[in-house]
Parts: sequence; structure tokens; C-alpha cells
Amino acid sequence: MRNVGIPSDNLHRSRIIAWGIHLFTASGVIWSLLAIIAIISHQWQLAFAWMMLAACIDFLDGSLARYFRISSILPEFDGALLDNIVDYLSYVFVPALFLWGSDLLPSEWKLPSAIMISLASAYQFCQSDAKTTDNTFKGFPSYWNFAIFYLFFLQWNPWINFAILFFLSLFVFVPIQYAYPSLMNRHKLPTVILTLTWFVMLIAILIQYPNQQYWLILTSLLYIVYYVAISLLLRSNQNQI
Repeated sequence: MRNVGIPSDNLHRSRIIAWGIHLFTASGVIWSLLAIIAIISHQWQLAFAWMMLAACIDFLDGSLARYFRISSILPEFDGALLDNIVDYLSYVFVPALFLWGSDLLPSEWKLPSAIMISLASAYQFCQSDAKTTDNTFKGFPSYWNFAIFYLFFLQWNPWINFAILFFLSLFVFVPIQYAYPSLMNRHKLPTVILTLTWFVMLIAILIQYPNQQYWLILTSLLYIVYYVAISLLLRSNQNQI
């Protein structure tokens, strides 16, 4: 049943809003393309800026889509498929290219590592239950943009970076549940507040580059500890968060 009983003026307005939200989601491909151009030019700070803008859009578009119920307004358009296409590009392909083009990894392992995370995430994205019925992610949810952000600013040994990426790739296949901050049933408000605070810290770290504020980087890692802890709680207290 499609939009039965909705006055034509309201339906027209709703469809405009729905298409606008889909366009907002689709704009992620623009920022990803600009990130690719920046990577090719070795403009690392600019590349991260575009990646973070794409991530910001991803943080917002799902909530907007649910609030305006755009799937019922435009049932002929698959917004979930669009979101997955944009997410794979911005969370996986662009970071993979960054790994290949930067000096984060041993030179002989740049391309294999880029291929590794691309294939692992292709599997993760195509699982029918990648996003579970209790609003969690199954397996490491391909946060490669944030992973390489920390590897870049922490400036660890390339072999340590490779080891981290290797183990994160393995965790794609381990069916551990990871929190979906905007869809949590319990502890949602503190998690959303902490997520926003963390994102602001990442912006501050990026703005100050190349001046490194390690205290800020290490402080931001406390959110990662929180995220892992709340995700492990999901495993022991399933369907309660």
C-alpha cells in the first residue's frame, strides 16, 4: 500500500523531503571522491577532512530517514542499498586507497593490506544479518576511516599498524556484536553524547595538524574503550541495550 489517505499537498511535500534526504545520503560519494583526489595529491589533512564530512553525513542520514519515514514515502527507491554503496566507498574504499598511497605500512604490504580490508568488508557488508534485529553490527563494522585516522596521528611503527589492520580484518569474521549508537534501546543518550564529544575531539586533532596534541589523541581513545565495553555488554546482556 503506497501513501494511501495522504492529502496530495502533504504527499508532494513529503516526497520532496524524502528525495532531499536521499540526496543528502548520496552526497557522501562527492566527499569520498574529493578525499580520493586529496589522497592522490598526498594532502592527508584534507583527505581526512573529506572523510570526516562523509562520516558526519552517515551519522545523520539514518536518523533523518527514520524520523520522516522516507521508506514509506518512496517505496520504489532502495535507500538502504544507496546507504550501503556510499558507506562502502567512504568507510572502506577510500581508507584502502589511503593505505596504498601513504607511508602507514611497510611498502611491500600496502597493496595487500588495501586488498585485505576491501575483501573483508565486502563480506561484512553482504551478510544478511550484518545489522542484527536487535540493532547491533555483527563483526567489526568496517570503521577503517577511523582506524587509519589513529594510525596516522599516533605515528606507530608500520609493522604495528599492519598487525592492527590484520586483526581488525579477522574480527570482521568473528560474530561479536558491536553497538549501533543511534539505535540503542538503553544507554543511548550517554552513548550519543560521548560519540559527538569524541567526533569533536577528532576534528580538533585534525585542525591542529601537523602540531600533535598527544594528550588529546589519547583522551579521544577513551571513547574507543567505552565503545568496546558497551559492545561487550551486548554479548552478556543481549537485547537489553
